[in-house]
Amino acid sequence: MGSKRRAILNNASNFAFALGQKAFLKKDIAAVERRGERLGLLWYRLDKKHRERTASNLRMAFPEWNEEKIQETSLEVFKHFGRVMADFMRTPIRTREEVLSAEVVGREHFDQALAMNKGVMIITAHYGNWERFAHWLTMDGHKLNVVARGANQGGVTDRMTALRNAAGAEVMTRGNSARAILSKLKNNEMVGILNDQNNGDCFVPFFGKPCGTALGPAVIHLRTGAPIVPCYFTRLGPGQYRLEFHPIVLGEDYEKDQLKITAKLNEILEDVVRQHPEQWLWVHDRWKSARQRGMI
Repeated sequence: MGSKRRAILNNASNFAFALGQKAFLKKDIAAVERRGERLGLLWYRLDKKHRERTASNLRMAFPEWNEEKIQETSLEVFKHFGRVMADFMRTPIRTREEVLSAEVVGREHFDQALAMNKGVMIITAHYGNWERFAHWLTMDGHKLNVVARGANQGGVTDRMTALRNAAGAEVMTRGNSARAILSKLKNNEMVGILNDQNNGDCFVPFFGKPCGTALGPAVIHLRTGAPIVPCYFTRLGPGQYRLEFHPIVLGEDYEKDQLKITAKLNEILEDVVRQHPEQWLWVHDRWKSARQRGMI
């Protein structure tokens, strides 16, 4: 892409993001989600590439589903992420009461990890409403650092970072974050990592297929002793969520084996996604590396 075209796209994306922020800041959560659904529906209709990828991924993950179920779920995926983005825009006006109203399951696992005083790695995914989950953690009184990949448009990245900062989170850029993560954990801080994107580090099962997955969380855990807490923020209805903390994943339970730890994290995520498949990011090419290597 030429520099002139890139600049035009960046400016257009930045303007659209700013316009969306302004519109959603004025709406209550139910109205925001309805408008977000419409944006998701528009995305579904206009983006053939990601629409087809979503359906293809669902066919592979759920071979028992008929085509009608595949298409229905594909549409719901786009609508869900429209809601998530719309709610993300509301970050600066969310109240403490609203954020902390989520039902919490497994809090004892989280408290156990905090009590270890080695820092905590929060492992979640592009599932449910992970952005609101970050806000929950800071509203609950914790210093949170999150690892995030920048958007393709710099202006949009800046605005997204500002919204995450408004939620009380410090943002570290993916790709240059290893040293920063180690420093934060050494200071007994919390680091949030979304470990559900395609990566060539290793291949462990996900929905019955080899899946390229980052080893980072397992490597850092074995080096620092910082506990890994898998947790997910599921949408139940307009403005209604359930936060579920899973038991801590510790290296000694998996022979201090990076692959076994990583496979366990994929297993936990798969179990969660199977319960609410429309809330995970099927538009992402999750099995790209495995496919390129002829594994699937």
